[in-house]
Amino acid sequence: MYDVIIIGSGPAGLVAGLYCGRFRLKTLILERINIGGQIVTSPTIENFPGFPGGIPTVELIDKIKNQVDELEVPVITEEVSSILAVDKSGIPVYTVKAGDNAYETKTLIIASGAQSKKLGVAGEGKFIGRGVSYCATCDGPFFKNKEIVVIGGGDRAVEEAIFLTSYASKVTLIHRRGELRASKIIEEKLRANPRINLKLDSVIEEITGKDKVEGVSIKNVLTAAVETYLCQGVFIFVGIKPNTDFVKNLLHLDESEFIITDQDMKTSLEAVYACGDCRKKNLYQVINACGEAAAAADSVHRYLLNLK
Repeated sequence: MYDVIIIGSGPAGLVAGLYCGRFRLKTLILERINIGGQIVTSPTIENFPGFPGGIPTVELIDKIKNQVDELEVPVITEEVSSILAVDKSGIPVYTVKAGDNAYETKTLIIASGAQSKKLGVAGEGKFIGRGVSYCATCDGPFFKNKEIVVIGGGDRAVEEAIFLTSYASKVTLIHRRGELRASKIIEEKLRANPRINLKLDSVIEEITGKDKVEGVSIKNVLTAAVETYLCQGVFIFVGIKPNTDFVKNLLHLDESEFIITDQDMKTSLEAVYACGDCRKKNLYQVINACGEAAAAADSVHRYLLNLK
C-alpha cells in the first residue's frame, strides 16, 4: 500500500515526487514513456528562475530527477490503463493498473501532462516522419540547409522556429492571427533573426508532396488568396491535448478534457489531485507546473495527516 502514486514524470510529476519524498511518504511515480514529459522536446528553457541565459531542458530535468533519486522515490516505466476506487470503511483506496501490475494507494496525484495537437489538414498524417514533425529537437538535424515552415504563434512555436535556424537555410513562421501570442522578448529575437520569415493572418490548407513533404498551400484569412510555398519540412506547434483518457470516467474534465481542480489541486474525487499540463488553467509553463506539484504534494500530506 502506497501513501501516494504519482502518474507522470514531467516537471510536475518529478516535483510532486520530490515534495512527497521530503514528507517521507511512501511514494511511487509511474511514467508511460520517458522521464521529462513533452518539455524535453524543447531544447532550452529560458524563463526558469535561477538560470540566466536559459538552461538546456534535459539538464534541468536531470537535476530534478537527481533530487528525486536522493530521496529514493522510484520511477517505474509502465502505462496506466485504469484506476479503480474502493471504499474501505468510508476511506477511499485506489487500485492503479499499469502494464501487468496493480498498485494500491491511499492518494493519487495525476501529472500525466499533455501532447502536441494535430493540425488536421490534408497531408499531415501521410507525411508524419517524412517531413511533418512536432519536435524540433528530435528532427531538426534532418533539415540541414533545407527550407521549412513552422506553424503556430505561441512561445513554443517561436522558440522552436529560432532553434531550427541552427539547421535550416530558411524558416517561415505561419500564424493565423495578425499578432503572435508569444512573449515580446522571444518575438524580438525572432524578428531579429535574418533566417526567419514571418507570415501572419495565414493558415495551412494542405501539405503536399509525393513520398515526402515538398510544399504547403497557404491561405490568407483576410483576402482568401491561396499560394503554394515550396519547403521540405513542416513543424507544427498549435497547442496541446491533455493525456487524460484514462480518467475520463473517473474525474470531472472540461470540454477540452483538462482536469478541473480547486486551488489546492483537489479534483472531483476524494484523495485525488492533479497538477501540470493535464490540469485546466490559463498558463502552461514549467514554472507553474512545478508550483502546482508542490501544492498537490502538500494537499496529499495534509490529507494523510488527517487520516491518523
